[in-house]
Amino acid sequence: MRQLIDEAMRRFADQRTAADGWLAPRLHATLRLTRAEAADSRLWNHLALLVAPDYVVWRHKGTETVSTARFSGAHYTQTFSRLWWAAELFRDGADYRPVETACRVQDVLNTTLRLDVIDHRPTALAIVQIVDRLIASATPRPGDHVNALSSAVNTAGSTLVYDVLAPDPGGDGEALLEWIAEAQDAPAVPWERVPDGPDDGRVSSRSVDVLVTLFEKLLAEAPRRQRRAAH
Repeated sequence: MRQLIDEAMRRFADQRTAADGWLAPRLHATLRLTRAEAADSRLWNHLALLVAPDYVVWRHKGTETVSTARFSGAHYTQTFSRLWWAAELFRDGADYRPVETACRVQDVLNTTLRLDVIDHRPTALAIVQIVDRLIASATPRPGDHVNALSSAVNTAGSTLVYDVLAPDPGGDGEALLEWIAEAQDAPAVPWERVPDGPDDGRVSSRSVDVLVTLFEKLLAEAPRRQRRAAH
């Protein structure tokens, strides 16, 4: 982890927010955890307070007063926890590329990651597809659109059952546990290409497409409130 963190600071010295998309999948592939293990805040507190407090300060200095929540806070706020959960929730089986896309717009980490509905894999990947389209079309202030979409998806999710509209059997738990068990013998994650995650099953493209269509309609109707970009 220390080598990985040092490399992130070296590579992204002039664009600290871009470190998130590089580090998130590699942190996830290095710390092979179950969700239950990742829910234990003591691990993330240890990383932030003892292993790499310098990274916490480096990553957030200049964009905000570094709050204690970046060292020891909720899973969507704590510096390392939010990267692990972003990689876990936005990956498509072994494919971490959607994670890189999600991390390109900071409001995905700051807002979307807080939503309960993001645990539904087709929902997470549908949001990533819309984020990718916003980026590809050079949409001004994409974070405002992401925040509007997150609010609309969360509100609609209180009356619409996404797992009925877009069924998802969930990942293969045995494959995940096998991937975790192989951790001691696994080589260090590559720096020049995206690593491979656990091969525990891809998300149904049909389910994702259904939600992309729905979410595009929600976004078109959602009010957008401009605000200063969060980091």
